[in-house]
Amino acid sequence: MSLTRVVLTSGRATDLCDLRLSSTYGGLPDGYPCKPVNDLAIKSLLHEAELASPTTPIHLVPPPRAYPDHYAGAFGPVELLPPVACVGTFRSTALHPTHDSVLHCSTLTIIWFQDTPHVPCECDAERGVREVDWEGLARDREL
Repeated sequence: MSLTRVVLTSGRATDLCDLRLSSTYGGLPDGYPCKPVNDLAIKSLLHEAELASPTTPIHLVPPPRAYPDHYAGAFGPVELLPPVACVGTFRSTALHPTHDSVLHCSTLTIIWFQDTPHVPCECDAERGVREVDWEGLARDREL
């Protein structure tokens, strides 16, 4: 049973099977959000997703980065990512036409950032999630 269904712009329906939402800057130690901190946070999300499901391919939707007019510290200008980091594992029908649809599915873990802690649904998921090249990134697996 899935948490929700997300329809990609290609028309492919995907089921969101697992979702982890976290505060982008919830664990930020002393300092401020800047490019090195953000790059480290993204690297950490990728690593955690890989550990959680080593056989599932992972795709990062490049996050929007905002540069407010704040004082630049020792690590460069302030750089903000959206406040909610999301790691979701999606499942859909098999990619390979000879795979039995009962025994096979395609899977992909997607990492993206969004402004609110809502669960994506149908066609209201973040644009970058809906535009994922499923056929090029997902991988078939046997159930």
